[in-house]
Amino acid sequence: MTASMPVSSGQTGGGDGAEYSFWREHTHINLSPVAAPSILGLFGFAVSTFMVAANLAGWFGDSLVTPAILAPFAFTFGGIAQLLAAMWSYRARDALATGIHGAWGSFWIGYGIYQAFIALGGLPSTAISHTAAVAFGFWFIGLAAVTWTGFVASLVENTALALVLFTLAAGSTLLAIGLCASFTALVVIAAYFLVASAVFAWYTASAMVLEATYKRPVLPVGLLGTKVVHVPSAGELQRSIQFERGEPGIKVGQ
Repeated sequence: MTASMPVSSGQTGGGDGAEYSFWREHTHINLSPVAAPSILGLFGFAVSTFMVAANLAGWFGDSLVTPAILAPFAFTFGGIAQLLAAMWSYRARDALATGIHGAWGSFWIGYGIYQAFIALGGLPSTAISHTAAVAFGFWFIGLAAVTWTGFVASLVENTALALVLFTLAAGSTLLAIGLCASFTALVVIAAYFLVASAVFAWYTASAMVLEATYKRPVLPVGLLGTKVVHVPSAGELQRSIQFERGEPGIKVGQ
């Protein structure tokens, strides 16, 4: 729901006569609060990653049929849902969530499409083609780079999120090396890191849901650093109506 209210005509601030008075009288503050998009994004990531990583670790299924069966759900919950979370993160002005959910949501959509082509016989599986394995490994080089950046950014957020991204970045790095070098043991080790990331993601999303529902922290996430808040200078406040960061009632991020 969006609330709209005019800025008080008694607001103090500098201005050039009629122009300032006009904008002061015609400016409205619109508040559009949204739930944290990362709740959906982390749940989608957790479930999809757990299923596929457990298969890679050899906990169930095989390397040919099972991935094709898992792919449709990973495509929708890990891909579409997480990409939607990334777009809503734009609305919440959360740069970290936008980048990570956008990257991994896109990955799961691509993974689903790739598995569909395998099932239709259009592309070879990584289990039977070294060329395909190397090409698939290159997916994770870029994903690892993006995720390591996200991990560094998460160090001012909380421990739970940092653990999600650290294990995800480490798993992606090991998976890239394992696939490109045909090192099966390293792929299995990477799968365990990804399973750990999925568990941490489920925990983090659960903590966010419970806090939003109970209106208080229920599961600890381990708050870390303090975000830098921009404090306007006297010069910036001379025209407060034009000061973009001075948006009362607006919380940046989640």
